[in-house]
Amino acid sequence: MSAPTSRTAIVTGSARGIGAATARRLAADGFAVAVLDLDEAACKPVVEEIEAAGGKALAVGVDVSDEQSAGAAVQRVADELGAPTVLVNNAGITRDNLLFKMSVADWDSVLNVHLRGSFLMSRATQKYMTEAKWGRIVNLSSTSALGNRGQANYSAAKAGMQGFTKTLAIELGKFGVTVNAIAPGFIETDMTAATAERLGVSFEQFREAAAKQIPVGRTGRPEDIANTVSFLVGEGAGFVSGQVIYVAGGPTD
Repeated sequence: MSAPTSRTAIVTGSARGIGAATARRLAADGFAVAVLDLDEAACKPVVEEIEAAGGKALAVGVDVSDEQSAGAAVQRVADELGAPTVLVNNAGITRDNLLFKMSVADWDSVLNVHLRGSFLMSRATQKYMTEAKWGRIVNLSSTSALGNRGQANYSAAKAGMQGFTKTLAIELGKFGVTVNAIAPGFIETDMTAATAERLGVSFEQFREAAAKQIPVGRTGRPEDIANTVSFLVGEGAGFVSGQVIYVAGGPTD
């Protein structure tokens, strides 16, 4: 069932990749969608695509790790699209390196975007959800939360997202707000392409090698994550909260 047109969703980091696919899917589901990313201009193609398909969307530039920027972005969404009652915390960066090579800046920047950003965005939007007595927060974790060589910062951030998710589910449940996390496996995005480049292999080789390790025999696509978000923010998932759903083509450890 499509959401009422009065419902507004925010998707961070949605100029491309998983975020863009999620924004398009939620718009198709009937939400007005705020497309948030660091560069507002980069969000506009996604907004135009949504509008061309008959949906309603708004491009908003934001640094989710900055308290003032996050608060201003949420206020703008509320003013121009309507009170946001769905939040997808998808914004993320990688600064991969082995521990002995990792700088403090590499550590701080990754933790700030993922964890601080999700905290700031969730805190700013929860008032609209609690007032409406209905809300959905979906946080993007990763299979890297289980540990991944060269990603001490990213793994720590993504594991932190899972604890953050469970705590918010406990605190916000009585207000009709569910909070869940999705932990993607290998998804074909600019981020995984950059990892292949860093390793000195072609993306096609990188993807094929990954697919051989995945039980379903393929790597994931952004739409695979968007489809899971669509379920979690829908009416049918009202009794699902505090969960971490691994969308990885097979079981995880």
